[in-house]
Amino acid sequence: MYRYDDYDHTIVRARVAQFRGQTERYLAGKLSDDEFRPLRLQNGLYIQRHGPMLRLAVPYGLLSATQLRKFADIARRYDRGFGHFTTRHNLQLNWVQLPQVPEILAELAEAELHAIQTSGNCIRNVTTDHFAGVAADEIADPRPWAELLRQWSTFHPEFAYLPRKFKVAISGAAQDRAAIQVHDLGLQLVRNDSGELGFKVYAGGGLGRTPLLGQVVRAFLPWQHLLSYTEALVRVFNRHGRRDNAYKARIKILVKAVGIEEFSRQVEEEWSHLQDGPATLTATEVARVSAQFAPPNYETLAPDDLCHLAHLREDKAFARWVECNVHAHKIAGYAAVTLSLKKLGAAPGDATSEQMEAAAELAERFSFGEIRVSHEQNLILANVPQRELYTVWHRAKAARLASPTVGLIQDLIACPGGDFCGLANARSLPLAAAIQERFEDLDYQHDIGELELNISGCMNSCGHHHLGAIGILGVDKNGEEWYQVTLGGRQGNGARIGEVIGRAFAAAEVPDAIERLIGVYLAHRHADERFIDTFDRIGEEPFRHAAYTQTQPHPHQSRRVANG
Repeated sequence: MYRYDDYDHTIVRARVAQFRGQTERYLAGKLSDDEFRPLRLQNGLYIQRHGPMLRLAVPYGLLSATQLRKFADIARRYDRGFGHFTTRHNLQLNWVQLPQVPEILAELAEAELHAIQTSGNCIRNVTTDHFAGVAADEIADPRPWAELLRQWSTFHPEFAYLPRKFKVAISGAAQDRAAIQVHDLGLQLVRNDSGELGFKVYAGGGLGRTPLLGQVVRAFLPWQHLLSYTEALVRVFNRHGRRDNAYKARIKILVKAVGIEEFSRQVEEEWSHLQDGPATLTATEVARVSAQFAPPNYETLAPDDLCHLAHLREDKAFARWVECNVHAHKIAGYAAVTLSLKKLGAAPGDATSEQMEAAAELAERFSFGEIRVSHEQNLILANVPQRELYTVWHRAKAARLASPTVGLIQDLIACPGGDFCGLANARSLPLAAAIQERFEDLDYQHDIGELELNISGCMNSCGHHHLGAIGILGVDKNGEEWYQVTLGGRQGNGARIGEVIGRAFAAAEVPDAIERLIGVYLAHRHADERFIDTFDRIGEEPFRHAAYTQTQPHPHQSRRVANG
């Protein structure tokens, strides 16, 4: 993984010192709230419902075991012993004290961690595929390119105060696992007919109040021009993006207003002044960064470990965990493992300090000391030898990280919602808990099969509800919490925005409505059909009708089987 050089250390420490001074002046009354706001935001500090919230960056979702231990230590000493992993790879601490934030950032800097540009109207943390470097369908490893974008965008003087925040995601595989089409800038690594590496460039995607999918700005951009072309694109946004209305300030509104053809023309015209200039990448520079993402020292292993196969036959609980939480690896004898942060009784994405330390220990012992964060709010051990999976499972169970539900309904995504966020219209976490409890029966979950259910507490859509096969959005009606349901959303290559099916539900009605929707699927599905496939085949009407028809509870509803 990328390690800081002297330049990195210098600029991060300088930013900590700068923010320490800014914080001291604010606490002394020498800076007003309005003057301090942009300064704290570009250092990841929000003022939320209960007080300050600090958002820490996990660039392209990659951590060392040492860094994860530092997160655990910070959460224990400066917070309440847990943190929340978000859909953008970040870790949020919800109970920090403002006077202590500079010291937190100073400690993080020594572990090569920071909170720079995790908020504010700037280029945010670049995200990518949590299976980067190990996926069999990978065209090229996206992490070196994400690191190059990080270095280019951090403290970029021209883009410190954009019309609105700007999010970038990059995918290097045939299957998009980074949701690039719902980002301001989405980059897909591709090869042209001559086998040359480059990028398919999308712009204008985003969720929120006006959800839109990104459109293709350029079908093929040679890799050498990644930074200069991105600079041209962001310049067009900076010049023409609206600054009079925060709800219409994102690049997606600009692209929609002028049309993709005109937007692309403006980007190309701007690029004509930058092309082949100082920002052009060289093979030497790409090789320098790529060397930090060289594959680990893999052993030569058989494709199937005999002890592992025996455990699969003899231990049904282990086999069920492998079915959901273990993923194929491009190197024979290895696997990627998802450590679930979706345990019943805990908020989705939350990890205690003890769990972070347990995950760090697993990464250090079984996965070359590295761990990933997924935008589904889980942790990933990307390089586990097949022979060690049984041991990893037992240790993950002891740390409450082994719920065998990845990809199932209990693996839902949820933002912190009204329990923490000052922007939220409704609470997400109690609703997530009610749905997880309703569907805690593992047999029932596995019978339902793959299902993406996402919950957002407001239109900012931090829970990606638009992309869920079932999406839930919290809304405020005369001071009361209500929830809209959307159906048909998809992420990945066939990304699609879900559609609202009708009136909103009271919180107590939502689990019943979800069960009725699933009942339609179970009654109409064909063999090997997922919920979303059945929805596409039979259409919305049967689901919409069932959602608003009172029926008896599903026979599985009262079953309660512990999921280990």
